[in-house]
Amino acid sequence: MVLVLSVSAGVSENRMLQGLLSNLDRDRPLIRVPFTIFAVATVLLPLTGLLVCLITSLLYHYEDSTYTHCQVSNYLPSISSAISRTPELYIWRSCIGLHSAPRYLVAVAYFNFYRGRFAARLPELLLSCLALICSVAENTGLVLLTYVASTEAYKVHKYGFIVFIACSLLHMLITCRLWYVIKRHYVSPEEKTSFLWKVRIFLFNISCCAAAAYFFRRHNKYCETGVYTLFAFFEYMVVFSNMAFHMTAFWDFGSTQVMVATLPEDKRY
Repeated sequence: MVLVLSVSAGVSENRMLQGLLSNLDRDRPLIRVPFTIFAVATVLLPLTGLLVCLITSLLYHYEDSTYTHCQVSNYLPSISSAISRTPELYIWRSCIGLHSAPRYLVAVAYFNFYRGRFAARLPELLLSCLALICSVAENTGLVLLTYVASTEAYKVHKYGFIVFIACSLLHMLITCRLWYVIKRHYVSPEEKTSFLWKVRIFLFNISCCAAAAYFFRRHNKYCETGVYTLFAFFEYMVVFSNMAFHMTAFWDFGSTQVMVATLPEDKRY
């Protein structure tokens, strides 16, 4: 059986995602899932995986996961340390692997959404293309740092992390700009709420990134007790706020459905 994955919009024409993969009027739907459930499930995968890895590391690998080259007291593992041992390694990889494909689909869905809104606005169309590139690169960087542990190839893991963080911040910034334009020209309450939360989460995320970078550098330079713990805490906040930012799709595609459908008889090969 040939399956086609499609995204169909709700009753509002402004939310219509046009021609993502197929014409739903001709396809036979097999599975229809509200985008809100789809978005929540996608974000819950890495969130649950990370929490399980952190708790497992603290309970069963505390000494190893909190060890640093400075050999000073540390009370929280970094994310890289928490996901680099077994079974944490397999838990994290499974969650990220399952969540990565839907993330790519959401990136394309956003691009189609922006293309419909900014058909006559070239600067915003170009920003939409850049947002798509950043979203794909962010997800790819996350997959890279996940499947190449810091204990296996530190440089590859580090570059994956840099790509993830840099593209994440740029994607958030571009998204806030695009939704600022949307807020100025459209009056949907959901879109206003989405814009406000996007801005708040972005500012929180970039503040946590700055704090994490400061404490990481301070730890490496002075080797003070507990400083690496502060770095780890703000690193958690960076990742959690990144997940929260992506969760705002809950408002952006509230009436949208994700559909799996079969091709019509005359289109099967």
